[in-house]
Amino acid sequence: MSQASLICPRWIVPVEPAGAVLEQHCVALRDGLIEAVLPLAVAETRFSSYEKVGLGEHVLIPGLVNAHTHAAMALMRGYADDLPLMRWLEEHIWPAESKHVSPEFVRDGTLLACAEMLRGGVTCFNDMYFFPAAALEAALAAGMRVSAGMIVFDFPSAYGSDADDYLAKGLALRDQWREHPLATFCLAPHAPYTVSDATFSKVAKLAAEVDVPVHIHLHETGDEIRRSLAEHGVRPLERLQRLGLLGPGLIAVHAVHVTDGEIALLAKHGASVAHCPTSNLKLASGFAPVAKMAAAGINLALGSDGAASNNRLDMFAEMRLAALLAKAVAGDAEAMPAHAALRAATLGGAAALGLEARIGSLVAGKAGDLAAVRIAGAELSPCYDPLSHLVYVAGREHVSDVWVAGRRVLQDGTFPDVEANSPFTGLDTRCKMWQNTLTLRA
Repeated sequence: MSQASLICPRWIVPVEPAGAVLEQHCVALRDGLIEAVLPLAVAETRFSSYEKVGLGEHVLIPGLVNAHTHAAMALMRGYADDLPLMRWLEEHIWPAESKHVSPEFVRDGTLLACAEMLRGGVTCFNDMYFFPAAALEAALAAGMRVSAGMIVFDFPSAYGSDADDYLAKGLALRDQWREHPLATFCLAPHAPYTVSDATFSKVAKLAAEVDVPVHIHLHETGDEIRRSLAEHGVRPLERLQRLGLLGPGLIAVHAVHVTDGEIALLAKHGASVAHCPTSNLKLASGFAPVAKMAAAGINLALGSDGAASNNRLDMFAEMRLAALLAKAVAGDAEAMPAHAALRAATLGGAAALGLEARIGSLVAGKAGDLAAVRIAGAELSPCYDPLSHLVYVAGREHVSDVWVAGRRVLQDGTFPDVEANSPFTGLDTRCKMWQNTLTLRA
């Protein structure tokens, strides 16, 4: 039986074309896809048999894409704050993970992250963490679109014994789920300081063979650069270039410490950058030169990073901060205007994941991934430009409704499926259990 609905907000910001704002238009959804975007008067006649969803105070946007996160780390929110990256990792996060991370931990942590992200208008996320099968199953149970990271390290963990084991498990997971309409995959070598040349070469070969993006932390800190120079004689990006990893499938996460020449190199190879402004600030990693990247033609996406280093999975906060920091760093108030920030959080993320033909903008033929933001109340009044409001005024608390592949997964701020078999049932109790289990200082 087909499912058809007509969503009629006050405004639509389709992202394509850039900067467009449509007033008194509707989006027709049928069988999970956008059938049409058209004026209200025409829509009510042409689609009179469709279930009408009136959203008279709302702006409708594409579902947001969180281009970099470690979803299960939602269970480590606030676990070890106010520390630089390597101390945070080596003294706290990695020891805690070695003691506590399991498929059950990842499943519950990912469900917690999905609940938070859906309430904030996120319909798709790009994940990198241990036990990706558990994360994938949790995301699909929550009704979200997910790019599951086939994570790779050169050290053992509870998940994998060595790099070959990580890769074999990741590829087996991809083979199992590759036909699912909400699941896609990335190869996810963790970082230049945790992956060897031999493993990077294997990743490059596999990425070409199975045609998936490569998702990696890159040029995040000054220490990473210094370590690479000491151990390999070159900066990390040059090392990856020598090993055959630069290309349109590369998602360089953070890319804070990049020279003009490195920006040009990323642009030449068609790579994407997943900009994580809050995490970069919290870990004192630095200020990414995103205005220069945009001017060079690099595809920019936005990510929250994990809740242990943010501490929110809030893409509205990332949009606003990205736009403001871009202006300050460039010394240019016109850098990263609102429409560019929204694009980075939608179509930019989709393009990084190779999904731009399916999601990221409200165009006929694409999947029905949408979010409705209520523009009402004193804190949002007056509204001269709803696109500006989305980035500089509204927050995730103003998201009322979310659709993924045409299915309404958030309605009036709550999850419609509240029956006993909902994936979120009992989650609060399990989170408290994990909180009691984890040692606050590893």
